[in-house]
Amino acid sequence: MSRVPLPYNPKIIELFKNPKNAGRMEDATIVATVGSPICGDMVVIYLKINEKDEIIEKATFESYGCAANIATASILTEMIKGRKLVDVWKIGWKDVAKEIGGLPSVKAHCGILATGALKKAIREYYAKKGFMPKWLPKELTVEEKHVLEEEKLAEALSKKVKI
Repeated sequence: MSRVPLPYNPKIIELFKNPKNAGRMEDATIVATVGSPICGDMVVIYLKINEKDEIIEKATFESYGCAANIATASILTEMIKGRKLVDVWKIGWKDVAKEIGGLPSVKAHCGILATGALKKAIREYYAKKGFMPKWLPKELTVEEKHVLEEEKLAEALSKKVKI
């Protein structure tokens, strides 16, 4: 039985082959990890934040997953560099999907993981500082809820199969 390749557009293929901003950042202000290697897709996002102006000076990522996972994390880091946290908070998974030229529907979760990692990093940044700005909603976003559910599922599965 042969597998039918997913209909990835040229931009996804290019960012998969040549990802931008890939790799660990040793001097990151904040690091957030979402997903699970048990389920297959995982994203770690590193942000270097100018704390005075709350601007993302540098963003890098590590991705463990498919081409769409790598490409969405890559494009997201490009979208957020040089921008204020208040502005990048507004970026949703659909914005990432649009920026990358669309995702196959079965790969929408890759955009959700990337933006979920970003939102988790921003929340953790402010939690570390000991305050939450007024613009940051108390309720979790769709992306944040999704990554939490995925992590809980992976944990439950690992207990069942004793990984």
